[in-house]
Amino acid sequence: MSKPTTLEIPVKGMDCTECTRHVQQAISALPGITSVNVLLAAEKAIVQLNPDQVDLPAIRKAVTGAGDYTVPEMVEAKTPSPRTLSMAAFNRRVGLLLGGVFAVILSIVILGEWLGLFDILNTLVPFPIGVVIVLVGGWPVFRNVIRATFRRQVISHTLMTLGVFAALAVGQWVTAAIVVIFMRVGDYVENFTTEGARRAVKELTALAPQTARVERDGLEIELPVTQVNIGEIVIVRPGEKIPVDGEVISGQATIDQAAITGESMPVEAAAGSHVFAAAIARLGSLRVQTRQVGLDTTFGRVVKMVEEAEANRADVQRFADKFSAYYLPIVAGIALLTFLISRDPLATAAVLVVACSCSIALATPVAMLASIGQSARRGLLIKGGKYLETLTQVDVVLVDKTGTLTLGKPQITDIIPLNGLTSAEVLALTASAERFSEHPLAEAVRVAAAGQKLSLHEPRDFEAVPGLGVRATINGSRVTVGNRRLIPAAKSLPTAHQLEAQGKTLLFVACDDEPAAVLAAADTVRSDIPEALAALKEQGVEHVELLTGDNERTAAALAQKLGIRYQANLLPENKIEVVKAYQAKGHTVMMIGDGVNDAPALAQADIGIAMGAAGTDIAIEAAHIALMREDWMLVPELFAIARRTMGIVKMNLAMTAVYNVAGLTLAAFGFLPPVLAAAAQSLPDLGIMANSARLLRQEEGFRGKSKVQP
Repeated sequence: MSKPTTLEIPVKGMDCTECTRHVQQAISALPGITSVNVLLAAEKAIVQLNPDQVDLPAIRKAVTGAGDYTVPEMVEAKTPSPRTLSMAAFNRRVGLLLGGVFAVILSIVILGEWLGLFDILNTLVPFPIGVVIVLVGGWPVFRNVIRATFRRQVISHTLMTLGVFAALAVGQWVTAAIVVIFMRVGDYVENFTTEGARRAVKELTALAPQTARVERDGLEIELPVTQVNIGEIVIVRPGEKIPVDGEVISGQATIDQAAITGESMPVEAAAGSHVFAAAIARLGSLRVQTRQVGLDTTFGRVVKMVEEAEANRADVQRFADKFSAYYLPIVAGIALLTFLISRDPLATAAVLVVACSCSIALATPVAMLASIGQSARRGLLIKGGKYLETLTQVDVVLVDKTGTLTLGKPQITDIIPLNGLTSAEVLALTASAERFSEHPLAEAVRVAAAGQKLSLHEPRDFEAVPGLGVRATINGSRVTVGNRRLIPAAKSLPTAHQLEAQGKTLLFVACDDEPAAVLAAADTVRSDIPEALAALKEQGVEHVELLTGDNERTAAALAQKLGIRYQANLLPENKIEVVKAYQAKGHTVMMIGDGVNDAPALAQADIGIAMGAAGTDIAIEAAHIALMREDWMLVPELFAIARRTMGIVKMNLAMTAVYNVAGLTLAAFGFLPPVLAAAAQSLPDLGIMANSARLLRQEEGFRGKSKVQP
């Protein structure tokens, strides 16, 4: 008997979570299938099977039989595709889409009903043509409802479909067409936001190094990363991405691995150091012995986790779905009882028409669209109404450090002069020596000097020492700037130990081999963080925790300053494990981050929030909400907006329920003919529109308490 085999099968045509369920159920029904995991964003299914019982053609047949889905003949290679849509452009498109949808709804409901356009259209267009229009326009929806019904599932479109056919039964094809329009618009918005998740996966793949320079038979050979063998020596030159996970055999370099670990400061790599694929060697060269390649590297696991987290994240069912699931059996029962007692098909049709008014379709999406559209204009990109619902349940907030709590760039915080020099003299001397250095700390020194408008000297005999610092001649003096290894005498300075205990990175300065100063640099905390954390507590969120790839000392110093919990030395896989652990305990988790290393946790969390203005596009698209400006006060504001929106939604549903109970009663007893039932549908529609429009009256800003108007 053959061993179980795992296949990754591309599936095209999926555009919603219901599609993934259809595909999963179709494949699972085949004999020999052990497990199926369908990934919407990655457009594929990961299938574990027994090859003796099932093969790819059988799976392809099952997938195509489940709907408009296809399995390509050849599995597509993961070739990075160029970015064709910037995040700013994506944001503009979302704003235009939401605004356009809202305008369409206003036009259809208000103008159509008030001006009597529906009655005119119903008279001018022959009924058979109207029926064809409804059937053609709503066929994708009707097909999904039919398939769901055969699987004994009730979805939000089930109730709407009954309303469509009930309206057609009494000659109201325009009413039926309106219901179809709202269903299709909702589907289009969901499809549009799904593309963001797909781009996140594609862009992650594009960041991975594609080639490696390998030592073979005494020669350096450049070949695809997939052809590198474990144990081979890879050469990495200045400015290049490290193509594999491995151990440094020789050489020294300054490594920027923020994309993997989230560390704000570059690290110095030398013999014995472990380095990650996709990290960048800013200065120096390395010879690295390969330990992991491709999908087995830390970066490869990041890509895989983003795919799986998007699929495994628990779906928050829409309010309309929940409402329909309970409401549909009641309506069907009343309609059946009406027919059995009265034997009147018109009264039965009237029950279905009045019960399936457009208000059910409008109750949730109109409020969501109003809130999302208003939020988008203020720099809050919310990728779906279901995330507003989930926000009201969040009780744990996990936060990345670099670029999220902090600015993401080192700044000079302390200057300790020695040997009679002033702080300005030390800063000018250090900036002059660092004038040609590309190190991030050198940039911090130059920025500090520019801020004080200091005059710099032209360095002579400049020398960059990879992993250690720089040397240069300034006004005849030999100036050295670097770490402890470059300036051994600095080890005895007590001030240095105090600064390091605060989590700061130190630069030592020596003139003619004599210690001249100590400079401290740190990644500065955003100024609005304390106020935002206090506002979160006002919103009822007590548990805030820092997750960072930085060392224990740096994390502890920051957490103590802000009064929050922390976990340090975390890789992306560790962060996602923390999220899953809290979810397993029943918590609803929000993750806030900005980098590639945060993407898996952002996708896995119930709510992932990307600091958009400073963050990577990958983090923005893997997250569910993006803050498009660097304002931490938008986070507590989100909670206020979500609670306000869900309150409006519940009120809309309550109004719909009360109206429908009254309408059902009148229709069941024959007091409401089908034509009047169809005409009366505008009443709850207009009430919902007016109630939802209150969400447009939200003031910008959140300073200490909610500015959302009642």
